[in-house]
Amino acid sequence: MRNRNTNTILRGVSILFLLAAFVLSIVSLITYSRQRNNYPTGMTIAGVPVGGLSPAQASQRLLEVYTSPIEANYNEAVIHIDPGTVGFSIDIETMLAAADLTRTGGSFWGGFWDYIWGRTPPNTQIPLSASISEERLREYLQNEIASRYDEPPAPAQPVPGGTTFLPGAPGQTLDLDRAILLITDALRSPSNRSVALSFNRSTAARPTIENLEILLKQIVTTSDFDGLIGFYMMDLQTGQEIHFAINNKQEISTEPDVAFTASSTIKVPIVASYLINRGSDLDAQTADIISRVLGRSDNSATDLVLERIDPNNGPIIVTQNMEALGLQSTYLGGMFFLGAPNLLPGRITPGNSRSDVFADPDPYSQTTASEMGVLLADIYQCAQNGGGALIAAFPDKVSPATCQLLIDFMAQDKLGSLIQGGVPDGTLVPHKHGYVLSRDGIMHDTSDVGIVYTPGGNFVLSIYTYHPVQNIWDITNPLFVNLTQAVYNYFNIATQ
Repeated sequence: MRNRNTNTILRGVSILFLLAAFVLSIVSLITYSRQRNNYPTGMTIAGVPVGGLSPAQASQRLLEVYTSPIEANYNEAVIHIDPGTVGFSIDIETMLAAADLTRTGGSFWGGFWDYIWGRTPPNTQIPLSASISEERLREYLQNEIASRYDEPPAPAQPVPGGTTFLPGAPGQTLDLDRAILLITDALRSPSNRSVALSFNRSTAARPTIENLEILLKQIVTTSDFDGLIGFYMMDLQTGQEIHFAINNKQEISTEPDVAFTASSTIKVPIVASYLINRGSDLDAQTADIISRVLGRSDNSATDLVLERIDPNNGPIIVTQNMEALGLQSTYLGGMFFLGAPNLLPGRITPGNSRSDVFADPDPYSQTTASEMGVLLADIYQCAQNGGGALIAAFPDKVSPATCQLLIDFMAQDKLGSLIQGGVPDGTLVPHKHGYVLSRDGIMHDTSDVGIVYTPGGNFVLSIYTYHPVQNIWDITNPLFVNLTQAVYNYFNIATQ
């Protein structure tokens, strides 16, 4: 009886265990089936954890993350960028399809077996699938950020009543290409959604040439000089010009430009004409003669050069050479010795035919501030790169070496005043000054023309003055100095 009861009990216990195992299996199977409807633990889509979430929940979480604004910091401003505004969108369907394939693609019973034994499925990472319009992003950065928050450089400003400039301020501009990379990376990141935009630093701008012109005219009108001045400046880097004339503190037209007595500045065209017609292969004697012409302004040496151009018509050939360069108001009518005949009596030019202003120009030798300035610019361009009107007009007679030789001779003029007085010591200023006593024994004309070489840029200056009563040196020289100093400072703000 005892054995029979024992077997019955054992059988009952076994049945209970089997029933319990069956129930547990059914419960586990139901739990696993429900779990299989969601994404497995450890899965990420586009870097966003979605383990245990349904596809609908995962889709919502992805949208929450990738449609949140990007925070951009630029120039002390905080800008929130809506991803949709810059053309960024994520392809949720593609990513969920890839995640579903991972979730349901394996064997159901194999997965259930792993679940029964507590085996954790491997982590799965679904990469981001998204697109962005670089064109829209660039347009947004340009119109909404750069245009609002960029700081353009502020140009230096002239100091009223002086010859110096207040330094400008540097600027900064958005580095667009770098910004596109940074924001694109942030838009594609689920967590690093804040960026510091970089910028390009720009140096302070030089004053505008218009500001320089205003300053130069102020220097003239506030000076003690009340005669007639013709001023011409050319920036030899850009070709920009400043050209004006002021008579008794009032600006007058420069069309046509005013004719002045050329005095010794005409020696630059004379030597240029000699080199054009006789070549630049100079013997020692000729080189010495030209040094006396341009270095010491020797009139007798100048007549020797004119005779070597042509014994009878040297001045006329000089004039013809200037006409070939387009200089219609620059001419030489005779030699320099007293009593020399005027070979071009009564010559009419655009410069001396004006009726509104009269500088009593020498009938033998005339020019204008602009024509002499243009000639020096042509000489400089010829020497630098073989450009300019000199080589164009005389291609078989002039070379860069010819023009450099002329500049070297001009550099021997060591006056130390006028244009040279307005630049720092040691500045290279090939130039030719001129002043002459009239028949009444009074100086009415003072002029200087030159090429100024500076660290910040080279320029041509051509300044002519006339006073009907007397051109007083102690008034005129400081005016030349101040005008030159202002132009020098314009090109060299940092060292003014």
